Amino acid sequence: MNSLNYLIVLISSLQVTTKSERYLLIYMIFTLVIITTIVIVFFVVFQKRKNKLLLDKIKQQQVFEEEISNTQIEIQEQTLKNIGQELHDNIGQLLSVANMQLSIMTTAVDETIKEQFSETRDVVKDSLREVRALSKSLNSDVIANKGFHESIQNEIDRLNRLKILNATLTDKGDKALFENQKDSIILFRIFQEFISNTVKYASAKNFSVTIEYMDDKLILHAKDNGKGFDIEQIEKGAGLMNMRNRANLINATYKLESEIGKGTELEVIYPYRKPKTLVL
Repeated sequence: MNSLNYLIVLISSLQVTTKSERYLLIYMIFTLVIITTIVIVFFVVFQKRKNKLLLDKIKQQQVFEEEISNTQIEIQEQTLKNIGQELHDNIGQLLSVANMQLSIMTTAVDETIKEQFSETRDVVKDSLREVRALSKSLNSDVIANKGFHESIQNEIDRLNRLKILNATLTDKGDKALFENQKDSIILFRIFQEFISNTVKYASAKNFSVTIEYMDDKLILHAKDNGKGFDIEQIEKGAGLMNMRNRANLINATYKLESEIGKGTELEVIYPYRKPKTLVL
């Protein structure tokens, strides 16, 4: 446009002696304005088209990554379901048989060792109960049927029953607001991963969980009083990546904070979503 203005000024400064010359100058200026306008319009259209193609490419990449994540989670869930089924059907069956045999033997052994048999039978019975509880926590169908809150409560109860941690659960709001069963499974897996890391690495004694059911979102907050870690050094660990990827899949905001000597905190903010087709 600067060049056009310059040209107009230059032409205006020329001495125009005839009417035909004036018309010629007007025609040249008009033609130049049209050409400049066409170039500008073409440039704007080109930029819009280019931006649209870039946005389409980004959306396609996001869809592709989401499909990859869905596939990975489907495989993981199916694997966990198979493990849970094997624990329930095979290990659970073997423990049931062992428990029955010990019960029969307890009545036949000498009184001096009967108490030992009874204690062993109780250990086997407790093991059977924990195997069944673990198999249920690995089966996504059971989690979906029980619901998110009850599944979390079962994990807390299991930690306390096994005396692994002194665990507490606090809930606020209306549990019925969280209706998406498939998203609840993913959110529960994030929680399970955090528990697993706490048990294996934190050397913690206390573990607290707070779930707040708000009108438009759910806030999950979990904290341990373990030894903590430098999050920058292990932020690319498989467990942490799994939690982050699962959170992204359900459009949740994921935050993990830890400091050496001060424990670890997890916060997941999940905006409620309508159920959609996602096979787990």
